[in-house]
Amino acid sequence: MKQTPAGKPLPPMADMWYRLRRNRAAMFGLGMIVIFILAALAGIVFIDDAAVFETNPDARLQSPSSEHIFGTDDMGRDLFLRVIYGARYSLTFGIVCTLFSLIFGAVLGASAAFFGGRVDSAITFVLDAVICIPNTLLSLSLVAVLGLGFCNLMIAITVSSIPSFARIIRSIVLSVVGQEYIEAARAIGVSSARTIFVHVLPNAIGLIIVNAAMNVSGLIMSAAGLSFIGMGIQPPAPEWGAMLSDSLKYMRTYPHIVIFPGLAIVLTALSFNLLGDGLSEALDPRMKE
Repeated sequence: MKQTPAGKPLPPMADMWYRLRRNRAAMFGLGMIVIFILAALAGIVFIDDAAVFETNPDARLQSPSSEHIFGTDDMGRDLFLRVIYGARYSLTFGIVCTLFSLIFGAVLGASAAFFGGRVDSAITFVLDAVICIPNTLLSLSLVAVLGLGFCNLMIAITVSSIPSFARIIRSIVLSVVGQEYIEAARAIGVSSARTIFVHVLPNAIGLIIVNAAMNVSGLIMSAAGLSFIGMGIQPPAPEWGAMLSDSLKYMRTYPHIVIFPGLAIVLTALSFNLLGDGLSEALDPRMKE
């Protein structure tokens, strides 16, 4: 473990950050995530919707140039502005859906592991029944029932992700609930809810954070995939998956229309995976010196 000049161990968060900084791949992923977030925020503030949605037939299918960095699409719209604008959709799906999936999954998984018995059996039975349905199929079914739209797609992706989170958190919490301090908390009459949220989950937070970071990339890909097949964000909104779907017919003659939104999806997903790998090493006590 890294120590201060006085010979004292660093605080846990400082020690984690120290070891994370030594992982170049993780820092590259973190840097790319920051860039995408800043780009999305800049798009909200500085990019005019008219520049993103209005068509310009005279400028259609132009190759990358100083005027249009990524070129233009088949409607003459600037691809760079559309990719930047579309970052808000993918990042929202990945981060917000992961957050809500994590919250509901933590409640279900921690409750099943903590209470055990019939509660565990009932929750596990429901989770096993739902998790047997592929995520994409479940998301498609929910979108078909709820209808197309941004909020409905977020609900569908969140609901389809809860079972896997709950199973992972259940297994993590099971390794914690048998510890002596949990038994001591029960013995002195600490309520179940306080024991779960104050003593159990904080001590399992490291692995939960790692799984959450890795899950973001999967949800970004799921949202892009649903939009690609026409069940997510609808054109002319510049969601990356929808942009790929619209540009497939020009893939051979004007490949830049496909390359840039596809590269945005790949880089975003890769960045979260690299950060997740780095966090798993930084939070693993076996990796400490």
